[in-house]
Amino acid sequence: MAVSVVMAVYNGEKYLKEQLDSIVCQLSFEDELIVSLDPSNDHSKEIIEQYTNIKLVDGPGKGVIKNFENGLKYVKNEYVFLTDQDDVWVKDKVSKVLSQFDKDTMIVMHDAIVVDENKKEISPSYFDMRNVRLGIKENLLKNSYIGCCMCVRKEVVDKALPFPEPLPMHDQYLGLTGELMGQNKLFKEPLILYRRHGENVSSQSHASFKQMFKWRMEILKAFKMVKLRIQK
Repeated sequence: MAVSVVMAVYNGEKYLKEQLDSIVCQLSFEDELIVSLDPSNDHSKEIIEQYTNIKLVDGPGKGVIKNFENGLKYVKNEYVFLTDQDDVWVKDKVSKVLSQFDKDTMIVMHDAIVVDENKKEISPSYFDMRNVRLGIKENLLKNSYIGCCMCVRKEVVDKALPFPEPLPMHDQYLGLTGELMGQNKLFKEPLILYRRHGENVSSQSHASFKQMFKWRMEILKAFKMVKLRIQK
């Protein structure tokens, strides 16, 4: 069961080495780690180039969603992990997640321990903190999908690419694509330290009603587009 790991990086030097070290030790020679690096003004590239088993590709410089899309274009293996630049993988994450797949499973999403920038625990369970749920209706109304905790079959990635535009959240879109194609599964063991700090791309704060309505319309449009792709 070979895996592809896709990481989107932008000015990630502060936490990048710790995260890469936690990933590469879990990969075999059949696996691949693809890093899409958006143009950065720190030492991210030099850190990545210290590793001989990383495929480094130039990111498009158009934000995190397009950066992940760029990395996903290069995957070759059947199981695809998404990862952020600033978290830490728990030992045996890969093998434990792969053990959860059966023939109908499209996506496995595991729990996470939420920590601060110094890895001090904020919450023992992201699932509990955010009331994570599966289901198309549920995730069109309020997204529960979080990319750094997801492993996706390549066939889901193939249907999802190219990403529709505009797209408010790539992980929500991938999760919904998986729901259309088969069954997604929650795995309640926390398998990353999910780091929250002032430099995170995502935010736990609430957007305005107007912004949330706009995002909802955009994800609904993207959902309809990928549904048509799957039905062809």
